[in-house]
Amino acid sequence: KFSNSLIRESHRLANLVQELMQLSRVQSAPGLENATEVDLAAVLIDSIERNQVLAEKRNIRVQGATSESVKILGNYEMLATAVRNLIENAIVYSEPGTQVGVGLKQVDGVAEISVTDSGIGIPESEQERIFERFYRVDPSRSRETGGTGLGLAIVKHIAANHGGEVKLFSKPGVGSTFTLRLPITVQED
Repeated sequence: KFSNSLIRESHRLANLVQELMQLSRVQSAPGLENATEVDLAAVLIDSIERNQVLAEKRNIRVQGATSESVKILGNYEMLATAVRNLIENAIVYSEPGTQVGVGLKQVDGVAEISVTDSGIGIPESEQERIFERFYRVDPSRSRETGGTGLGLAIVKHIAANHGGEVKLFSKPGVGSTFTLRLPITVQED
């Protein structure tokens, strides 16, 4: 029993160190001087696929939908990390047997990637702090979910690095929708 606990805690510590390093890289990123054209539909597909094992383990169906290909100038890996974090959170905070929806659309020169869950929701009084480092709405769930409290801070910094933002709509008991809004800087041919 002790060795299992030790292994579990060493995995949590390794995740914490990895996310701290990731946050540090994102915060110190020199902007987007080396930006390339990024197809956000590809980012969505990649992010959904990378969360498939977790979704299956928790009996959650991840449904992706995009009506178009939207391209922006940015960093593919950073954007994939942001979307992966949003999807992972949605899976972890949803009840087994439910669905997580991931969508991409273009609205007035802004690409919007939305991730919707049917999870526990976030009280309005907590929503302002949700993007702070290490902040957890329910610290007691920390051990259950295995999270570090850094994922949404990473998402916020990645959005800012791309000239965008991340928005939250949530109702306790109903679920949450996180929307990553990024300016479209590449026009379709």
